[in-house]
Amino acid sequence: MILNFYEKGADEVRYTSMSGDLSVKRAGDLYELNFPTYELKEIPVTDEMARAFGARPVHAILGLDLNCVFADEEIVRGLAPDYELLKQLPGRIWNATAKGKEYDCVSRSFTPETAVPEDPVCGSAHCQIGDYWAKVLDKKVIRAYQASPRGGELFCEPLGSGRIALRGKAVLVAVSEIVAPL
Repeated sequence: MILNFYEKGADEVRYTSMSGDLSVKRAGDLYELNFPTYELKEIPVTDEMARAFGARPVHAILGLDLNCVFADEEIVRGLAPDYELLKQLPGRIWNATAKGKEYDCVSRSFTPETAVPEDPVCGSAHCQIGDYWAKVLDKKVIRAYQASPRGGELFCEPLGSGRIALRGKAVLVAVSEIVAPL
């Protein structure tokens, strides 16, 4: 929201992060983030994954996060995972995804080690989910839907050279003023 409050005339802002340089720019009524992708490696589906998610994935892909692919989007939408069991699986975030009906893919991202057990719309997860589905569906741009209770639509476009563009709307969740003592 820097573009809305502090850099109102700017079309783009850049950040330096532990993931390298990240940018956010206006793309019509959407915001476009340029993020790194991660190497994705298929790993065996385990009984532990099935118990943790409450349903058995058909594929498991490990990148920075564990990305479990399910047979259809209704399974993903209906998951009630066991958060303690999720924490025992590999990965930083535990993503569930499936090919969608209205969207190219549907997903949910679980983050039980944070104060928000399910991320409403997870950009970093879609660096992997979008890249995966673009390859599987042989599409340049993936229209994704994160089916959390709040939900949100993203457009994921792998750019090559280990980068991906994520476009979507931003939701303002708080406005605050930080006052430091003099």
